[in-house]
Amino acid sequence: MYNIYRTHVDELDIRFINALKAQFAHKKLEITVCEMAQVEEDETNYLRSSPANHAHLLKAIDNIAHHRNLVTVNLDEFLS
Repeated sequence: MYNIYRTHVDELDIRFINALKAQFAHKKLEITVCEMAQVEEDETNYLRSSPANHAHLLKAIDNIAHHRNLVTVNLDEFLS
């Protein structure tokens, strides 16, 4: 199993540890910690690294801004 948790350091408490222990009972864990700003910057730079991908992302942003080519998903279909 692979999970990403994004939270503020001030929100970490024993409940978080207990939730991890319950979710990954009797398993070994690898925990990596980094600042969100760095992760977001790295992801953005990677996604914009090729001209074609950059153009595709800009077009997708424009489509969202103008409510074009949007796909609606019924989550109930996935939860049943």
